[in-house]
Amino acid sequence: MTVLTEKILEEILSYLEKSINNLAKETFKNLEFEEGFQGAENFLQNQFDIRLENLLVGKSSSIHHLESRMKNKIIQRKQMIFGQISKQYKN
Repeated sequence: MTVLTEKILEEILSYLEKSINNLAKETFKNLEFEEGFQGAENFLQNQFDIRLENLLVGKSSSIHHLESRMKNKIIQRKQMIFGQISKQYKN
């Protein structure tokens, strides 16, 4: 496993943020979830986790091998992204 630097993690999170925001646009434009907004948000959160792990694997790493500080940074960024999505699309 490769040890990730802060810079690489930031690049991954920036890419992931753009990817999830684009997916959110398409998801809410074509909202076909039985559970409405909550179902769409659950889908997006699952996609965030899957895509994050895939990006980390691409860097020969994994979420399980990150330091606590980096995991906390990911959690905070995920909360920020989904806070913005909620604010933008919940209305």
